[in-house]
Amino acid sequence: MAYLQPADYPNYGLPVSTTADWITSATALINSHCRRPDLNVMEYTERLRLIRDAQTVRLSYLPLAPLGAATSAIVSVQGRYAKPRRGEVANEPLFEIAWAFSLPGQWIAIDPNTVDYDAATGELTFPMNLFGMTFNEVSVTYTAGLNAIGDDVKSACAQIVRNAQSTPALNVSHTRIDTMQMQYFSSSLLDDTVKQWLRPYVANRVG
Repeated sequence: MAYLQPADYPNYGLPVSTTADWITSATALINSHCRRPDLNVMEYTERLRLIRDAQTVRLSYLPLAPLGAATSAIVSVQGRYAKPRRGEVANEPLFEIAWAFSLPGQWIAIDPNTVDYDAATGELTFPMNLFGMTFNEVSVTYTAGLNAIGDDVKSACAQIVRNAQSTPALNVSHTRIDTMQMQYFSSSLLDDTVKQWLRPYVANRVG
């Protein structure tokens, strides 16, 4: 869905005659820059490794937000004792005991209510199990995004359109602006101000 509606144009410095293709292309460029399909609340699944002696991981998409009537952004969590990398096992005997009580590589459900998370940073903290150890790999299904598109994203969308309209190669008379052409000029269309507005929504790791 486009991040600016016709009723928003005057509030963000765009003429009411602005055609929808400009806004659609700017929205696509924002999603590409943020490395995510959409800034609205969506469900994501990530598999993450826990580093040695750590009980935390950081999710890629922010901010974490419940979807619809849900009360938590964490939908489901699974953990397993994957084959450790060299130097990851601090207590070999304890690990062997834990390994004996689970099938190698088997995913085990973790109660999402036992996982503490920070919606702003995407950091998840996992509880210890009965052996006093954490899993070394987790799979997390969660929801993240914006329940309502804020002024920062709307302002960024409007600024991209203004930048595009002031770029000679894009300021053409056609009624449709090609998205690939917008992508080609993305380095000039996304100025420092736009990048600052969008910084909280850029995915942390994925490309």
